[in-house]
Amino acid sequence: MPHRSAGFSLIELLATTVIAALVTGAALPSVSRFIEQRHAASAVSALTAHMQLARMAAITRNHRTVLCPSADGSQCLSGSDWSGGWILFADDDGNRRPDSREDILRQEQEPTSRHLRIISSDGRQQLRYLPDGSSAGSNLSLAICTPDGALLARVIVNNAGRPRSERASPGALCPV
Repeated sequence: MPHRSAGFSLIELLATTVIAALVTGAALPSVSRFIEQRHAASAVSALTAHMQLARMAAITRNHRTVLCPSADGSQCLSGSDWSGGWILFADDDGNRRPDSREDILRQEQEPTSRHLRIISSDGRQQLRYLPDGSSAGSNLSLAICTPDGALLARVIVNNAGRPRSERASPGALCPV
C-alpha cells in the first residue's frame, strides 16, 4: 500500500487563497456600509438624548435652555455644522449664549465618527427650549450624512419640543 503524505499542494493553497480574497472583496462594501449605519445610529441616539435632557432641564429649572453646535465646548458656532460637537446651557437672560462656565449643563465633543457630518436646517442653528418644554421657533431638522453627500438619518424636533428620528430612504441626498 503506497503511503501518501498529508498536507496541501501548492495549487490547492493558491485556489483557497483566491476564493478567500474574492469572498472578502465582495463582503467589504457591505461591512463598511453597516459600520457607517451604526455610526449614524449612535449620532441619532446622542442627539436625541441631549435634546430630551435640554427639554427636561428647561422644565425642571423653569428657565430657557439652548442646545447649539460648538467646537470648543464653551461657545456656540454661528453655522449649521454640528459635526464637531454641541453644548447645552441654561439661558436665563435670553441672549442665546452661555454667560459663564456654570451655565453650561452638558457638552459633547466629537460625538460621531469623523466620517459623518451633522447639518442643521437652514435658518435654525440652535435648539431653544422654553420653561414649559416647548421648542421656540420653527421645527429643527438635523441631517446625518456621509462625506460624499448621502443622507443616512435625520432628527426632527417639532414646536412642542419632542425629538423624533427617521432613517433616510436609499439614495437620499444630504441637504446642502
